[in-house]
Amino acid sequence: MTADLTRTARLRAEVAAIPDWLRRPIGNASEISTVQRIVKQRQIHTICEEGRCPNRGECYANKTATFLLMGPVCTRACAFCQVDKKHAPMPLDPEEPRKVAESVRLLGLRYVVLTSVARDDLADGGAGWFVKTIEAVRELNPQTQVEVLTPDFWGGTSTEFSTDELQRQRIETVVRAKPACFNHNVETVRRLQNPVRRGAKYDRSLGVLRTVKEIDAGIPTKSGLMLGHGETEAEILETLRDLRKVGCDRVTLGQYMRPSLDRLPVQKYWTPQEFDRLGDFARKLGFSQVRSGPLVRSSYHAGEGEDEIVESGDRLEF
Repeated sequence: MTADLTRTARLRAEVAAIPDWLRRPIGNASEISTVQRIVKQRQIHTICEEGRCPNRGECYANKTATFLLMGPVCTRACAFCQVDKKHAPMPLDPEEPRKVAESVRLLGLRYVVLTSVARDDLADGGAGWFVKTIEAVRELNPQTQVEVLTPDFWGGTSTEFSTDELQRQRIETVVRAKPACFNHNVETVRRLQNPVRRGAKYDRSLGVLRTVKEIDAGIPTKSGLMLGHGETEAEILETLRDLRKVGCDRVTLGQYMRPSLDRLPVQKYWTPQEFDRLGDFARKLGFSQVRSGPLVRSSYHAGEGEDEIVESGDRLEF
């Protein structure tokens, strides 16, 4: 009982410490319940719901959503993420691509982001499953654009080729499906990769984005950082430069918010003014689309066009 009371007190203290700029209404209840009903009926998942994203009401109203493929159990153990890691991954549901496509049609979504848990237990890391789902969505929703937010495809059970060769093959599998955007998040700065992203590597993630451009330079690439793990502004600027060096076109910067007491604590709440300054720097580096703000997430306003292109004369060297 004492332990429970202590835990409850800690949780209340953390909630009380959240700055006002991170508090917002949950959104239109009817739109949220509609999505929840359709998703639950089909036994599929969205990261919007699994992660209780604060923007989900706004995104649903704007006809966007992010589906979580291949089940809700991840084979990695990132210290910031609330997605379940304590159980064996679920067998793939052969009907999942069709169920996602039907959900897109029922919700009238114009732009869809497909993401997934890491599935290092699968021979291709799940690359083929992304393609199956992209094809299913397009078949039922030919006007809907599909963005992918992928893991690094480093794991997997196949031993036919070296891991480097396998990773490139998996990335190419997804790239050849011509997504509207290929997103892979570095999540944090180089120094903090090990404590924050267990099982992932900074240079490996940069390599994913570089490889996409090598295979098809016409596909926009995108990455994102969560601020608040103890990074410095200089480290953030270094990361933005590194992303531009591998041709990354789009970037998101948002505030990390601890999803539970079992996850890493927040080290700093960055202010809206600081996010504005970082966003200005990113634009001057030449990112064609920048979303920078406390409540920004990887898929926030994902369906909007490249409306923030910076004139070449204003760009910084990276």
